[in-house]
Amino acid sequence: MKQIKKRQDLIKAYLDFYESKDHVAIPSASLIPANDPTVLFTTAGMHPLVPYLLGQPHPSGKRLANVQKCIRTQDIDEVGDETHHTFFEMLGNWSLGDYWKKEAIEFTFEFLTKTLKIPLEKLAITCFKGDKNAPRDTEAADIWLSLGIPKERIAFLGKEDNWWGPAGDTGPCGPDTEQFFWSSTEPAPKKFDPKNKHWVEIGNDVLMQYVKDEKGNYHTAKQQTIDFGGGVERTVAVLNGLTDNYQTSIFQPIIKKIEELSKRDYGVSEGVTKDMRIIADHIRAAVFILADGALPSNTEQGYVLRRLIRRAIRYGQSIELENFTAKVAESIFPIYSDYPELKANKKLILQELEKEEERFNKTIEKGLMIFNKKVMKAVEKKRKSLEGKKYVGLDLDKGPIDTISGKEAFLLYQSYGFPIELTKEEAEKRRHMKVDEKGFYKELQKHQTLSRTASSGKFKSGLQDNSEQTTKLHTATHLLNQALREVISPEISQKGSNINPERLRFDFNIDHKLTDEEKTQVEDWVNEKIQEGLKITKEDLDLDEALAQGAQGEFGAKYPPKVSVYTITDGKKTISKEICTGPHVKNTKDIGHFKILKEESVAAGIRRIKATVGEHDK
Repeated sequence: MKQIKKRQDLIKAYLDFYESKDHVAIPSASLIPANDPTVLFTTAGMHPLVPYLLGQPHPSGKRLANVQKCIRTQDIDEVGDETHHTFFEMLGNWSLGDYWKKEAIEFTFEFLTKTLKIPLEKLAITCFKGDKNAPRDTEAADIWLSLGIPKERIAFLGKEDNWWGPAGDTGPCGPDTEQFFWSSTEPAPKKFDPKNKHWVEIGNDVLMQYVKDEKGNYHTAKQQTIDFGGGVERTVAVLNGLTDNYQTSIFQPIIKKIEELSKRDYGVSEGVTKDMRIIADHIRAAVFILADGALPSNTEQGYVLRRLIRRAIRYGQSIELENFTAKVAESIFPIYSDYPELKANKKLILQELEKEEERFNKTIEKGLMIFNKKVMKAVEKKRKSLEGKKYVGLDLDKGPIDTISGKEAFLLYQSYGFPIELTKEEAEKRRHMKVDEKGFYKELQKHQTLSRTASSGKFKSGLQDNSEQTTKLHTATHLLNQALREVISPEISQKGSNINPERLRFDFNIDHKLTDEEKTQVEDWVNEKIQEGLKITKEDLDLDEALAQGAQGEFGAKYPPKVSVYTITDGKKTISKEICTGPHVKNTKDIGHFKILKEESVAAGIRRIKATVGEHDK
């Protein structure tokens, strides 16, 4: 086998390897979680699989593998170095109560050393060292030893490094064992030091063997689950002997486009290199988020998307780029030709980038106006303070007469896109102004702490909310989908959905805004079916069979070879049949009264309904 060095070759080799070990390859889920209100984005391959990690049977069986597209924004300020990314692809494989540690570790070792041809002398391992809740994981360490990993290359670390979960306060969790690659051209030291930056993590087997209960106690799980994860970008860099992910074939077409537009070279100066990395990363992430249905806005996924695009624009301005986001985005599509959603939504993606760049440039202008007003007020205040005195002139060369406070600088950053560097630059142009830079960073840190707290709060109910209200809304979404087809047009199809305990959100194709009469008719149709007390059943079918039976699915979504199909029937005929992972009520009478809260446009030809369910209408 030839040495694997390209993204496409790595992905093919990975899926081929695990299919040879009886795993079923399942497609990547959308970046916008349809059935998980606790996270804004899919952040790991395991997120769409949470119901199955908790014990629900997966229609494709107990051995699964895929390459999942992911978004992580908690470390957005770290992007700009050699390895951090907002969007990334994750290699993943799972055993849902099938094989356990021995097979999992042996598979990982074989893939790394035989398929990827990583020399044994460049590998090191970490295992869980144990604590009062769970013992030292000598079982995993002994398996690595039996495969030839020297004792000196195995380190035992605590929960902060070698333990996963639970995602919320309770649920499945367990130790993990991580694999590291020696990235330096110098020979690897005999003894493994995890703090040595030349040891790069390339994979992680999570060994979910416990369940944490409400009292904080850990119990052995009924279903012991394996969850492997490995980053595509980082692995490609390792296989090419690179420490900078942005020098791989994944990023080089994007970087070269930025070089061409800016007439600057990557790698020549630290500042320019960082700017180019941030631009490449953020526009790549924006392209994928747009492809999966989010649009720039001031809430939820749209807010993150807007922040990424505007941050890319800010750093583009620092290397004198103008009207560039769509041009840079053009270089991304050929890299990811295996994602049909990119090709299908290319026109929309480029249009939204151009629109957001235009909007942001106007916002920057507003920010400059506010900055200038602040300066004029400060100068006028100083003049007045000197009136009637012996010296009434205003010598602006004698030092600053006023300060842009940390809060004001942060407002310019947060609301108008001014990086602190731009605020300082504008202040320096007017030598009578200075900036409270320490105060700015204090405000920024406060904001980041709140953001992280809000993000972690998303996990408090766990990664999968199967509450009674959410379950009702899932089934109501199926009825809404069918109501639109019955009342408005049979050509309507689902373009996306998102459900949380407060409301359902459903996107669909249509060429006009719904009239009040149409909305009332849709509501009435759904409520009529609820009152009829229709039965809901689930069956697992081959995808081809499900589609042949007329099962509806999300337009453009990729499905595994075997799927779960939920059918709503009145006993004589089928009312709704959809491919879905659930959860659902058993009878429509359990839903309660259905009400449309809002109907709005999200893109050309795409409308969105937000609705809720509550007590039965009296």
